[in-house]
Amino acid sequence: MDRAPGLSVRLKLTLSYAGFLMLAGVLMLAAVWVFLLRYVPDRAMLINPDDELTSGVFPVRSALLDVFAPRAAAVLAFLLVFGLLGGWILAGHMLAPLTRITHATRATTHGSLSHRIRLPGRKDEFRELADAFDTMLARLEARVAEQQRFAANASHELRTPLAVSKSLLDAARADPDRAADPLLDRLHAVNTRAIDLTEALLLLSRAEQRSFTREHVDLSLVAEETAETLLPLAEKRGVTIETSGDITPAIGSQALLLQLTANLVQNAIIHNLPGQGTVWIRTGARAGTAVLTVENTGERLAPHLVPTLTERFRRGTERLHTDHAGVGLGLAIIKTITHAHDGTLTLTPRPAGGLRVTVELPTASPHHDGGALPRPATGHE
Repeated sequence: MDRAPGLSVRLKLTLSYAGFLMLAGVLMLAAVWVFLLRYVPDRAMLINPDDELTSGVFPVRSALLDVFAPRAAAVLAFLLVFGLLGGWILAGHMLAPLTRITHATRATTHGSLSHRIRLPGRKDEFRELADAFDTMLARLEARVAEQQRFAANASHELRTPLAVSKSLLDAARADPDRAADPLLDRLHAVNTRAIDLTEALLLLSRAEQRSFTREHVDLSLVAEETAETLLPLAEKRGVTIETSGDITPAIGSQALLLQLTANLVQNAIIHNLPGQGTVWIRTGARAGTAVLTVENTGERLAPHLVPTLTERFRRGTERLHTDHAGVGLGLAIIKTITHAHDGTLTLTPRPAGGLRVTVELPTASPHHDGGALPRPATGHE
């Protein structure tokens, strides 16, 4: 929810402490006036037996006020400064547990369920909140892990019968004594689609569990390799691929980032203008971030439709009637791999039609020093 900016709770508590201290000081000075200075006479007769010239009537109350007022103002100024500084320190100390809880909540929103607050200290309201939050995260993590294991186990179990079916169908289609049967071709296509779906589910499960080794990866080389691999598909559909960018070091899995890039480029080729489309692949490095951008021409997309494209089994209209219909997990896999690498995925519709997909990945991780990545020599510069 977007909210208008306002004062922080720490500042509000600081002003409250300072205001209360100022009020207490004013009440104290008022009490001094009411109970002490109020009974001082306005004038008093002073008699000096040694010198009659210094004897006479003097304004006692006004003299005391002249002395008391500046000192009272100095005390109030001191109380104001002391209240602000002391209130700021006390508020920060009191709100420190809440800050840790907020950081943990933000980490959870980015998909990290393994983070725990583990707030030290004796039991109070903040500790009870932190413990309840840790318990909730533990239960969520266990439930998600259970679902991921189920998906992985189910996909593994499906692999064997699907592979057997594929072998039988290939043998039947290759039999020279058997006449061409459209039903066999149809069954072969359905079986192939089921195998692709199973492999996609396994890839999703692997990425979600983050069970991969992180290493130095140059996204520019990944983009070049992907462009060369998918060039035949692009030529078949009359789509031009343009690749540009400098060395773009990132931290992650070489295989998963290659899969991410391949899914992006393949989607950009398929969902494009037939015979006159273009796909732009750009890589670049910013401060602490490696950026991969894949942009394509195509039909105009409604802004409200774009955020739903990363949903699992979400299909665009073209996927239902092409020879590369896919399994509805392309962008979902891209999103999962991006989040598994602690990155961000941004989808933006192009005004002229098509889609711009931007993947931002960190160039370092807690397990790596994030140093410069040397670019290996290749035969296609």
